[in-house]
Amino acid sequence: MATKTRHSTLIILLLTQLALQAQDSLSERFFTPSDTLNKQRLNTLVIGSGAAGAVTLTGLYQLWYADYPRTSFQLTNDNRDWLGMDKFGHATTAYYTAVTGIRAMRWAGVDNKKAIWYGALPGWLFLTTVEVFDGLSKEWGFSFGDIAANTAGSALAVTQEALWQEQKIMLKFSFHESPYRERRPEMLGESLWSSWLKDYNGQTYWLSVSPGSFGWDVWPEWLCLSAGYSGRGMITGDASNQSTMQQFADLERAPQFYASLDIDLTKLPVKNKILRSVLQAINVIKLPFPAVEFSPNRGFNAHGIYF
Repeated sequence: MATKTRHSTLIILLLTQLALQAQDSLSERFFTPSDTLNKQRLNTLVIGSGAAGAVTLTGLYQLWYADYPRTSFQLTNDNRDWLGMDKFGHATTAYYTAVTGIRAMRWAGVDNKKAIWYGALPGWLFLTTVEVFDGLSKEWGFSFGDIAANTAGSALAVTQEALWQEQKIMLKFSFHESPYRERRPEMLGESLWSSWLKDYNGQTYWLSVSPGSFGWDVWPEWLCLSAGYSGRGMITGDASNQSTMQQFADLERAPQFYASLDIDLTKLPVKNKILRSVLQAINVIKLPFPAVEFSPNRGFNAHGIYF
């Protein structure tokens, strides 16, 4: 999938999650999950999500695709682009789309097994539709790697809900401004605001899990061990293309691996409904903590605080 398309879906995901949590805060009674099937709530979800999906897809088409030539359906293999960072973005977006959908179905009182599938499937179909748009655009192409990443993210959410009815293994995101944006701002972002979406060098994707969630009583459930992945030296997606640009010959593209701590904000002993809703909404973000970095060409490096 094109980089900018994935970014747009991530923005939509975060805004949707914040909106749902804000609604939950406004009316504790109304937004408490129903114990039995509530047809009025279910109809609201079906109609609302269907309309929102149609409007969003129309907007994305006009915003990203209308100005580029159409073509017959074409494939692309972009699995090595951006050192695979794009695929982590796809997986994380699909993961939280599924989590949000499952929560919504449970709010409507849908049976647990049905809530898992009916909640996760629409988000996966939405992301697949966007991928089809890419396949019909001459500028990009349909990527099976993107579909695999979307499926992996959705599967992670579905599997955990089926096993535990909660998310014990979480995908998270963090960002810091990288030194590469100023070298090519038209690609990596003209401003700090745009760079957190466009500059993969500053993004890190994390897998956070608490041993306490798996029965280790001496470990608090809210404290997580976190493994992260990022990359550096990326001015273009394609490494071979970058190697032809002499002005960037000094840059070394390399993956980076991290070990750190994190906090599962949903497990903090907070009773206030409004605050709990806010914490749940921002739990997608991996909090700043000390971290150890490993890069194949630079070895180990310690960070007092890494985000």
